[in-house]
Amino acid sequence: MPRITVLPHADLAPEGAVLDVPAGTSICAALLENGIDIEHACDMSCACTTCHCIVRQGFDSLGEAGENEDDLLDRAWGLQAQSRLSCQAIVAEADLVVEIPRYTINHAKEDR
Repeated sequence: MPRITVLPHADLAPEGAVLDVPAGTSICAALLENGIDIEHACDMSCACTTCHCIVRQGFDSLGEAGENEDDLLDRAWGLQAQSRLSCQAIVAEADLVVEIPRYTINHAKEDR
């Protein structure tokens, strides 16, 4: 079973986390199912950037981002070459190391 190592995030995972998740699960769903309350304002429908994450290791094991995801990522805060929308990044068989950016762009919630 693949493992997702979540790097420490001051609010969502202060100690970081190590999650064993079944292949075929989105990173977003895996985080939520394990008590890491990543934002997902569009309810995981690939319509916003609030679930943006950076895949520090294992990026190449993920399927390619679709055109809609790429267009949205251009608007994400802190975009990097290994950025993905966690609702669209499906875990394969490889282990991943994931960083959740400190900030998100959420027009409905401006307190971050």
